[in-house]
Amino acid sequence: MREDTIAAIATAAGEGGIGIVRISGENALDILKKIFEPASKSIKNRMLSYGHIINPENGKIIDEVMSVYMKGPHSYTAEDVVEIQCHGSSVSLRKILELALKNGARLAERGEFTKRAFLNGRLDLSQAEAVIDLIKAKTDRTFDVAMNQLEGIFSDRIRKIRENLVDILVNLTVNIDYPDEDIEEITYEKLEADIYSVERNIRKLLDTADTGRIIREGLRVSIVGKPNVGKSSLMNALIGQSRAIVTDIPGTTRDTIEESISIRNIPVVLTDTAGIHSTDDLIEQIGIEKSKEAFNNSDLVILMIDASSALEEEDFEIIRHTGDRRVIVLLNKQDKGSEVHKDEIHIKIPGAVVIESSVTQGDGISRLEDEIENMVYGGQVSQGENLLVTNVRHKNLLEEGKKCLEDALEMVRIREPLEFIEIDVNRCYEAMGEIIGETATSDIIDKVFERFCLGK
Repeated sequence: MREDTIAAIATAAGEGGIGIVRISGENALDILKKIFEPASKSIKNRMLSYGHIINPENGKIIDEVMSVYMKGPHSYTAEDVVEIQCHGSSVSLRKILELALKNGARLAERGEFTKRAFLNGRLDLSQAEAVIDLIKAKTDRTFDVAMNQLEGIFSDRIRKIRENLVDILVNLTVNIDYPDEDIEEITYEKLEADIYSVERNIRKLLDTADTGRIIREGLRVSIVGKPNVGKSSLMNALIGQSRAIVTDIPGTTRDTIEESISIRNIPVVLTDTAGIHSTDDLIEQIGIEKSKEAFNNSDLVILMIDASSALEEEDFEIIRHTGDRRVIVLLNKQDKGSEVHKDEIHIKIPGAVVIESSVTQGDGISRLEDEIENMVYGGQVSQGENLLVTNVRHKNLLEEGKKCLEDALEMVRIREPLEFIEIDVNRCYEAMGEIIGETATSDIIDKVFERFCLGK
């Protein structure tokens, strides 16, 4: 436990009904007693106290507050913690924080409260990272996945993998160091089965990584097509309000419009692009370049085609640009006729999902949402699964561990010496430990907590 005491404003910047100043460390209670005058004349552990923050230098009342003292280790940081709930004025918060700093605390670094929770053993590193995801969650699904990680479900799976690796390493070490002793000799057949079992469990976690990234960061979806095919109408329909201007005049959208929405409880970053076509208009050219950039950065492209008229060169140019991206084609304006058919699109874009639609009539929207949901889960992960790999750091370490075990398996199959196999199994063990912080270096730990906000 550290000797210094830290303090910071724990609530978001701006006005609010309530603001909180948090203090953590062995001097937290002493600092509170210097600046807080309770109405009851006493401060009890884990009980709210009503009173006033007083400037001890001149006796001036700063604010009317509620405060709570939580004696460690039964607190967020596992240290003595004080939280002062004041009016949500930035002036009040600033003045209370200044008093705490003048009376024995120092300003906390980014994420230092959660870092202390980690260093004091209340959270492991992956649980600490889940705190960030919980704060940033924009959908119920994102929140549930982060909460499960915070509760330790992911950590427990990683610890089980490490336990299995320890069993393998013990058997290897005993057979390497004591080959002449009366012990059970390890066979390459059993070694292969044991390593393969762990590798398969890591692979199962990695199978959730694409879905996990989308749940955490959002599915990036671009709506593309030539001018006046209904892109802005589709965006407005998905958002549920008039965000983009809709007219019968081609080229109304001259820049990209981006919105964050939820589709079937999946966070989606939706981009309405300018119609991609040839033009001499400089402003339109800039908008089209932005459209192509959004197109290239998308997880999913919704290609809209006017089904009421035959395909044109502008349609073909966009189709060529799709390459091997995941594409959903909307044959729009079906209410005005059908000159383009699904078979024609399937020839041009093999594997694309094709939906006949009339966005202005509301036709095809529900089917589009179905396909987006199916694409995100893709048969690899059930919609109710809350154990997902959502963190890029975790994914990279899982991939590193998987590669180590693949190398170990290859050496087992060609009967390499046990010493060489032990090296790769141990490397996997270290990588799994880095996920939960047991083998992470101080530099890695510092980088994790630099992503936090002050007060958390």
